[in-house]
Amino acid sequence: MTQNIYDDPEFFHGYSQMNRSIGGLDAAPEWPALKALLPSMDDLNVVDLGCGYGWFCRWASEHGAANVLGLDVSEKMLERARDTTTAANIRYERADLEHLDLPARSFDMAYSSLALHYIKDLPGLFTHLYAALKPGSHFVFSIEHPIFMAPRTPGWLIDSDGHKRWPLDSYQLEGERVTNWLAEGVIKQHRTIGTLLNSLIEAGFTIRHVNEWGPSDAEVVAQPALAEERERPMMMLVAVQR
Repeated sequence: MTQNIYDDPEFFHGYSQMNRSIGGLDAAPEWPALKALLPSMDDLNVVDLGCGYGWFCRWASEHGAANVLGLDVSEKMLERARDTTTAANIRYERADLEHLDLPARSFDMAYSSLALHYIKDLPGLFTHLYAALKPGSHFVFSIEHPIFMAPRTPGWLIDSDGHKRWPLDSYQLEGERVTNWLAEGVIKQHRTIGTLLNSLIEAGFTIRHVNEWGPSDAEVVAQPALAEERERPMMMLVAVQR
């Protein structure tokens, strides 16, 4: 079973204080680039893998989706999602993405935001999701960038010129990485870019776009703290098609 760190009280409290938890999609700096990869939601049956507070589920419903299913392993996340959702065409279910169980050819669109780096059997999830999508359907997701997931502790180093550096630790060594982010002992699954993309191809998907996201000049001006995200990519945005 996927580690259910989001139901840890310490982790959930820390997560609830983040800008994206308070402000939703518009508070996530990568959202404009991610939204640009999405197809029209009109009349689509949509599934959100790792739906969290349900921000995307509500956005999809508001933009014309026929039905939206939000899946998450965290009861605390689902409770918050249900408390803030009124649309009748959205439903939330508890599900472990390591053991996804969806009907074949039942969805037109799948979405996931910063959840897939927790999944150990990601090839298995991709294979099952491919079967659950209708031909021609889209799958758009964000994931922590493999470079971001493989730093030497404590992460940033300062060189002799005062510049930040992000030294890598065994980038080619794939598997479990344990970090202390919001709580101790958070387990993530590191894999190289090649492994990630080839897993999608082997599942049958066609890769449409890959964005190693970084902030624009305007975004850095608006939020100076984003400047350090230009030192290394923190996340990847990927769009594929069945």
